Amino acid sequence: MEFKDYYETMGVEKSATPEDIKRAHRKLARKYHPDVSKEKNAEARFKELAEAYEVLKDPEKRAAYDRLGANYKAGQDFQPPPQWAGRAGAGGDFGGGFNGGGVGGGGDQDHSAFFESLFKGMGRGRGGQPGSPHQGTHEAFNMHGQDQHAKIDITLEDAYAGPTRTLQLRVPIEDAEGRVQVQNRTIEFVVPKGIRAGQHIRLAAQGGPGMGQGSPGDLYLDVSVLPHPLYRADGRDVYMDLPVTPWEAALG
Repeated sequence: MEFKDYYETMGVEKSATPEDIKRAHRKLARKYHPDVSKEKNAEARFKELAEAYEVLKDPEKRAAYDRLGANYKAGQDFQPPPQWAGRAGAGGDFGGGFNGGGVGGGGDQDHSAFFESLFKGMGRGRGGQPGSPHQGTHEAFNMHGQDQHAKIDITLEDAYAGPTRTLQLRVPIEDAEGRVQVQNRTIEFVVPKGIRAGQHIRLAAQGGPGMGQGSPGDLYLDVSVLPHPLYRADGRDVYMDLPVTPWEAALG
């Protein structure tokens, strides 16, 4: 049996923080999700990522894995120590063991033999019942959609008055056959009064679609204010360069 380097699978260092691991998982899960990915090995990679994340996101499983794997590299021949499952399941050297709930005996299609040899019966951390290749993996990836950004130009009058505006976007849409087409999308929004260049307008749930039951991301409109022929804005102040003749300056 080959040793699996879960850190390598996730593309993170062994010193990665939980937030680093979560961020890497979200990025790669989006890339290889079988429902949207065009990669030939998407299904296999998605399952590998699910397995690696299940271990690395759990502090107890990660600690046990780190102790066992300190002297191994990916692909090396590996066998867990004798009575490993019994010791770890009862607490042993790993601070009270793992939560129950069980991977279940045999036939689990979501885990590798390597995972089963280490963590069988020590808690899945994923919902669902076995029975289909996607069960228990896709359900775990109800992910929030990706936030998106678009640049908009507004006038100084817009920034002062706060009007309603429309925005035309060209967005990729995947049809039922998996083909991606670019379609026009119209969004209506209100320009907040007093907004300044460099700020953004947040349009909730108008960003990238979520996965599974995940909610859409947000759309952020990055604001630039167009030059005005008479006035210029500096923060919340408005300035005007007023031309005067020499005698007007002298006499008032």
